[in-house]
Amino acid sequence: MRGFFVPDIATRDAVGTAVLRPLTQEDAARFHQLINDWDICRRLPEAPFPYPLETAEAWVAAAVADREAGRAHEFAILDADGGMIGSAGLRLDAARGSAALGYWIGRRFWRRGHAGAAVAELLHWGFAELPITMIEATVAADNAASVALLERAGFSATGRGHAKFIGQPGASLPVVHYAITREALALRHLAAPEPVAATAVTAVKPLVLVAACALVDIEGRILLARRPPGKKMAGLWEFPGGKLAPGETPEQALVREMEEELGIRLREEDVAPFAFASHAYDQFHLLMPLYLARRWSGTPEPREGQALAWVAPDRLDEYPMPPADRPLLPLLRDFL
Repeated sequence: MRGFFVPDIATRDAVGTAVLRPLTQEDAARFHQLINDWDICRRLPEAPFPYPLETAEAWVAAAVADREAGRAHEFAILDADGGMIGSAGLRLDAARGSAALGYWIGRRFWRRGHAGAAVAELLHWGFAELPITMIEATVAADNAASVALLERAGFSATGRGHAKFIGQPGASLPVVHYAITREALALRHLAAPEPVAATAVTAVKPLVLVAACALVDIEGRILLARRPPGKKMAGLWEFPGGKLAPGETPEQALVREMEEELGIRLREEDVAPFAFASHAYDQFHLLMPLYLARRWSGTPEPREGQALAWVAPDRLDEYPMPPADRPLLPLLRDFL
């Protein structure tokens, strides 16, 4: 799928509030010390018990190789003091545009919220940075703690089945399959912005007014911006723009937003109203006029951590977008 970027995350040492560091070969001994525990291995399908040091060394080496090849991203989970307390990761399925989630925490660190924080941050990071639209997880049906963790994180059960667990030879144990999509996670964490005073209405949901602009270059391509990790709806692509400040017109808001977001100078007379989106989110109703612009000064540059992509009109569908933006795509394709 076009428009995604797999970063060099070897230098990342923290993602959000949960400290996640890419596994290195130096972690093998600590990895072995933590995982060589029956209460952990019996819950992991691919974990033997006892768990030999040689197996831990081989597993970590494979994780490093998989990260370099872009097949998987395995992290050490660290506590506040920087010590490794567990592991979490995503294994990609490029053909399906999905990833499988795995995680575990050393037993003496259970019930402190470490696993939930790590999973939450890994979901946000994965959807923002990897070429995936869905993350899946499989958990033993009797693992009540993991079932609760996944459901709190926003996963939905997709089915039940049986799986073999290496640590329990000959046994085929009941499991529950879970999944969450990028859009589901984005909408789950989409908080209601403060309504603009000038648009206050008597309604169940506040009305939020946002101005957006389709910048069109000389080749007829449209500029899209991908929301960065840490922001609501991270990983989704959208038209540049933003909320109106009190007293602003949509045109004035676009002039300000284009300078703040992209470092370009746009004049009010350079934008023309094209269409508008009206969408009811769970906590507010969004009204978004979309403008077109073919003239501006400067070269668009990402100033707020976002990624940028110039996209041909017939390729817009390849970029996952918020539900409010998607109805505008056929109009743009027909016009351009």
